Amino acid sequence: MRVRVVAHDPAWSVKAEQEAHRLQTALGEFVVAIHHIGSTAIPSIYAKPIIDFLLEVDSIEILDEHAKYIEDLGYQSMGEYGIPGRRYFRKSNDQGIRTHHVHSFEEDHEEVFKHLVFRDYIIAHPEEAEAYGQLKHRLAIAHPDDIEAYVDGKDPFIKESIARALAWHNTQES
Repeated sequence: MRVRVVAHDPAWSVKAEQEAHRLQTALGEFVVAIHHIGSTAIPSIYAKPIIDFLLEVDSIEILDEHAKYIEDLGYQSMGEYGIPGRRYFRKSNDQGIRTHHVHSFEEDHEEVFKHLVFRDYIIAHPEEAEAYGQLKHRLAIAHPDDIEAYVDGKDPFIKESIARALAWHNTQES
């Protein structure tokens, strides 16, 4: 997969709303929530132009039984794909370019909390968002044909940011 990051596109939020509606309609009432996550959900930063969703469901087993409905929307089911308790789906356009990811977890799974706190923290801290966007831009230039190197390069920043995000979240709760 070619690594390409672009400047933030305000249309991403509109496209995310439209696709979330399609997912909600296809899956029905066992969906607890659909969250737009990932870099396309963070205003003003560089991002791979792939819209990421965090899908919270009542039951992973029920989601497994309904995976066909997501596949009917053009998604490929990838199973856990390296994260226990997750169901991962990805979608590409007619040219084979990835456009969407759906990371699905049962409600209250620890990964749900981490994804949302990270997103909210980065949005609330523009200097962190800028640093993250610049890191992604540099990594994409350095590793245009190596998605693993790109992901590995982001990993320390993300882990440190999650730690700060959790501390930040705890101060918001007080």
